[in-house]
Amino acid sequence: MERLGRFTVRWRRWILALALVFVAVAGAFGGNVAQHLSSGGFDDPNSESSRAATALNDTFHTGSPNLVLLVTATQGTVDSSAVAARGAQLTEQLAAEPGVADVASYWSLGQAPPLRSTDGTRAMILARITGSDDTVRDRVKQISPAYSISDPTVSVQVGGRAEIFRQVGTQVEKDLQKAEAISVPITMLLLILVFGSVVAAGLPLSIGIASILGTFLILRVLAAVTQVSIFSLNLTTAMGLGLSIDYSLFILSRFREEMRGGLRPHDAVVRSVATAGRTVAFSAATVAISLAAMMVFPLSFLKSFAYAGIAVVALAAFGALLILPALLAVLGGNVDRWVLFRRRTKPVGQGFWHRLATLVMRRPVAIGAAVVAVLLLLGAPFLRVNFGLPDDRVLPASASSHQVQDALRTDFASDELNAMPVVAPDVPNVNGRTADVAAYAAQLSRVPGVTRVDAVTGSYAEGAQVAPAGPASARFVDAKGDATWLRVIPSVEPMSDAGEALAMDIRAMHAPFPVLVGGSAAQLVDSKSGIFGRVPLAGGLIALVTFVVLFLMTGSVLVPVKAVVLNLLSLSATFGAMVWVFQWGHLSGALGFTPTGMIDTTTPILMFCIAFGLSMDYEVFLLSRIKEEYDRTRASNASVAMGLERTGRIVTAAAALLAVVFVAFATSQITFIKLLGVGMALAVLMDATLIRGILVPAFMRLMGDANWWAPTWLRRVHDRFGIRESVELPEADLPDLVRDPVAVREFEP
Repeated sequence: MERLGRFTVRWRRWILALALVFVAVAGAFGGNVAQHLSSGGFDDPNSESSRAATALNDTFHTGSPNLVLLVTATQGTVDSSAVAARGAQLTEQLAAEPGVADVASYWSLGQAPPLRSTDGTRAMILARITGSDDTVRDRVKQISPAYSISDPTVSVQVGGRAEIFRQVGTQVEKDLQKAEAISVPITMLLLILVFGSVVAAGLPLSIGIASILGTFLILRVLAAVTQVSIFSLNLTTAMGLGLSIDYSLFILSRFREEMRGGLRPHDAVVRSVATAGRTVAFSAATVAISLAAMMVFPLSFLKSFAYAGIAVVALAAFGALLILPALLAVLGGNVDRWVLFRRRTKPVGQGFWHRLATLVMRRPVAIGAAVVAVLLLLGAPFLRVNFGLPDDRVLPASASSHQVQDALRTDFASDELNAMPVVAPDVPNVNGRTADVAAYAAQLSRVPGVTRVDAVTGSYAEGAQVAPAGPASARFVDAKGDATWLRVIPSVEPMSDAGEALAMDIRAMHAPFPVLVGGSAAQLVDSKSGIFGRVPLAGGLIALVTFVVLFLMTGSVLVPVKAVVLNLLSLSATFGAMVWVFQWGHLSGALGFTPTGMIDTTTPILMFCIAFGLSMDYEVFLLSRIKEEYDRTRASNASVAMGLERTGRIVTAAAALLAVVFVAFATSQITFIKLLGVGMALAVLMDATLIRGILVPAFMRLMGDANWWAPTWLRRVHDRFGIRESVELPEADLPDLVRDPVAVREFEP
């Protein structure tokens, strides 16, 4: 790191020139990244539900409808001649659209009752847009405005999965622009309050913007070879601003501290990179690996956040360790130009954080127990968490697709749009086994939560055949006659406990041939299985990395264990609060979302990886200064108070700035983005105050000198590979360029 500091000083102008070129290229080619990202990625491609969808498409050239036109009669009912003619016209028009298949409507199916509302004023046109997620997204962008019509005869609203995710993607782009418009100016104002100087405040923000644009470019390249979720842009902006500010704050604060200690500007740059820079590098590695843990999950939605997170962390650290020092080497003492106010530096041992640490360490049991009790109380609702997947209700109630789905739930007797396909891809001589198919269909129709079952032999309800086979029944057998499928119409909400139970009941039922059960409810079951089955691996990876990094930082085996326990306590409190708000619906009116009684399955995993990484970020910064003081004085309590004094203000400022960014994203109209914003803001603030300010001093006071204990063989490992912020850089070892009087500027504290 010392060599890196010297390198940045010597080649500062070249580094800045190349950085400007990189930012320009990233902005030009990565600025439109949203147009190339996917709004899907919530399913496991190797799951049974995904294999059912693949078999349905490959063998039968069909699939579940992903587009619905809800036709409402302006006057009378959908059976009036004028409305019927208009409905038939819309059906034919939609069927003629390129890339649209399996079009069926109330009118084309001979006034089929399931496609008519109970009051007779509404009817459905169902269709399937074929192709990949990207193809579906592009086609529905063209279809939706063309069919969102209102005339004297009918009004039409567009819904279905394709339209839901189109509207989600569009809303995410709008929300991202709004969040940036809110967070950037507020962040700049807070940075000015922290530093008191416009120039100093602008440096972390410039590093943040560069890291965001660079990540956009990387995501644009990745999107050409794999599926990348559009929701990863929210993480890119939040983490790009937050971590760039975090890392820059520590480098810049150390630079000013060294300047106040009498070093010349270039000397201070080298020392800052060699000390705080080393901590930044290890902290960035910890955060990146915590985010990389999401790569173990099968959902491309979570993998996309890993791609974005690793890229933005790497670029934020790169900017703080290379570009920022080059800027400081050029600016020197001018980093504090355009001073708006000067903050009076308090004598050592008299700051707020020093007094707080001393107070806590006087009564560690009482104060620590009170805070732990509060955190456990906040975390209690998490014991009753109920997981689900996103549906139309993540959109605001004003969204047309949300309104369509609400109408389908309340105004129609059966849920035709969310039919569950039961696919039998290997049934030789299906026509000779119609008795088996009929018996199985009748058996399925008896399952609680099933309204009707359609098969090649007809339709069944409550164990009896209710309609004979007709011309439309031929679609349930493939062209070769050696595969079949059945269509199960549920009477329960797919994204619910009842829907999940229905999918498991159908899978548990004996079938006369091998079957694959698909549909939204089955996807919910598979997603939970795929995610929760990998949680121990991801958690173990994060815990191992945490232990290794904190051991290398402190030489202790107890401090890393303490850090993991406190982080889990903090995250449990955050998750409990999120269940209380988002699952149970408290504050739904104030925050503007539709509660569903469930929490998105992926969001807690995402929050855990991000929040754990960020908490380790703050832990590394705090412990590095505590260990530096302990190595110097061997006074355990005093080193804790001094370390908190030197980092408390910076960590709190960094947390407040990051919380502002997350709160800006809490203004999103997408429920799970709002949940992520509110939850992460709470987690960051709780970690920087209750955990770092109170519980860390309390626990370290109780453990005393045992904080730094390690077995002899591990002590030797730390002596060889451990990292420290305290280094000696003799004047004679500094490059001649640093002693060049032309490059030296007076520093004004």
